[in-house]
Amino acid sequence: MLKDITFGQYYENDSFVHKLDPRTKMLLLIAVIVFIFVSQNAVALSLVALLILFSVLLSKVPLKMYFKNLKAVFPIIIFTMIINLFYNASGDVLVSFWKLSITTGSLYRAFYMAARILLLIIASAELTYTTTPNDLTDAIEKLLSPLKFIGLKNAVHTLAMMMTIALRFIPTLIEETQKIMNAQKARGADLESGKLIDRIKALIPILIPLLISSVRRAYELAEAMECRCYNGGEGRQRMKQLKYHSNDFIAFAVVVVVCATVVAVNMIL
Repeated sequence: MLKDITFGQYYENDSFVHKLDPRTKMLLLIAVIVFIFVSQNAVALSLVALLILFSVLLSKVPLKMYFKNLKAVFPIIIFTMIINLFYNASGDVLVSFWKLSITTGSLYRAFYMAARILLLIIASAELTYTTTPNDLTDAIEKLLSPLKFIGLKNAVHTLAMMMTIALRFIPTLIEETQKIMNAQKARGADLESGKLIDRIKALIPILIPLLISSVRRAYELAEAMECRCYNGGEGRQRMKQLKYHSNDFIAFAVVVVVCATVVAVNMIL
């Protein structure tokens, strides 16, 4: 299942979404996430879903990459649905046992929450698929630049760099984990059967080598940055300057229209 996680990977392409300014994509992602949770009914959430689906098609990223991410988090989605099945007692009772009951309201809420999680994952994954780590760093630093006026000048670049490195190394750590698991299986380790406690104990021979490997990679990265005379954001020049273009304003306008429609639908229904 680990090999199915593609979050954090960049898919090179020349699509409309790829050409957008990274700041635009980050701001629009924040807006979409907010309105995923602001949507109070199925109609409003459907509008946000159509917007995300439209942007996914514009990105020209293979749909199988999104499906792989959804496959990896499928257990979390199922668990969320099960919890919400017994949370809302409104509506007609469909199934009842012991002190628990499943109603039409709880069934609606379970699917509603699952749809929210799906949209959240797809929208977040699209950002990493269409934006390089360097562009993400520059965008985060630019968006957080007002913090420089309150004495956090050095912290802004450091925070942006830390967030980007974390995203960049997600695929690397997943690949490293898969290699360690294959090596342990080749030595006779049983990682997929037995009781829950036994399966948890079987993860210890995986976590320790993974921790050692992560620390080693961190030291190697630090040494590489020092060898290149990296000294933070002070005096740093960028080969690629971030500029807004007409496509960015079109994207902003579309999202604003959809968000305004969601607010109107929430008020009407």
